[in-house]
Amino acid sequence: MLNTAYAYEKLGGYNMPRKQYAIIGIGRFGSSIAKTLSEMGFDVLAIDSDEHRIQEVSKIVTQAVTADSTDEEALRSLGLRNFDVVVVAIGEDIQSSILTTLILKEMDIPTILVKAQNELHGKVLTRIGADKVIFPERDMGVRVAHHLTSPNVLDYIEISEDYSIVEMKASEPMIGSNLKELNIRVRYSCNVMAIKRGSQMNIAPSPDERLKPDDILVIVGQKNDLLKMELGLEE
Repeated sequence: MLNTAYAYEKLGGYNMPRKQYAIIGIGRFGSSIAKTLSEMGFDVLAIDSDEHRIQEVSKIVTQAVTADSTDEEALRSLGLRNFDVVVVAIGEDIQSSILTTLILKEMDIPTILVKAQNELHGKVLTRIGADKVIFPERDMGVRVAHHLTSPNVLDYIEISEDYSIVEMKASEPMIGSNLKELNIRVRYSCNVMAIKRGSQMNIAPSPDERLKPDDILVIVGQKNDLLKMELGLEE
């Protein structure tokens, strides 16, 4: 995996501070974020009330601490105000999730991301000041559903309430055709942003670009238009 922090320095960021991340709640979701950020070369503080989880993650993060995130004094003593981003990845304890978010908001954390269990939980988190609310279970369900209805859909990412991005493997009928012939923009009101071909990424491909086996199209559009396109291009 690319060491992002190292690459950042090589691009000239020597004198700029490296971002620091704190992850509160080291379950499957939180530990996955902590592990990925650490592998990318960033400083990561992991916080959880379960000492066993902290021991497990301590091998891969910068610092791991056993603490109750609903204890304001405990969080302040960890110096969280110095962190750029705090992710609240607490599992099923909605009350702890909300209280932790409130405490972090009062501490003036620059960016707070919070995992939500459901839509109502998400609305509360937004109201109390979470900068971004994450629905991992719901989002995964959406991705699986799109894959089930269109097997060539490899990934589905919501970028707003109305728009999404789809990664779609070129189906058999599409092979050999160019983007002009497929006419995706006119037929489905969607735009092909890029074509992945092996390790290469062709950004803003030419309309004359002909698709080859195993090509992957990166397409953006309104959700309803994307659904029509997914089903239409399978034919």
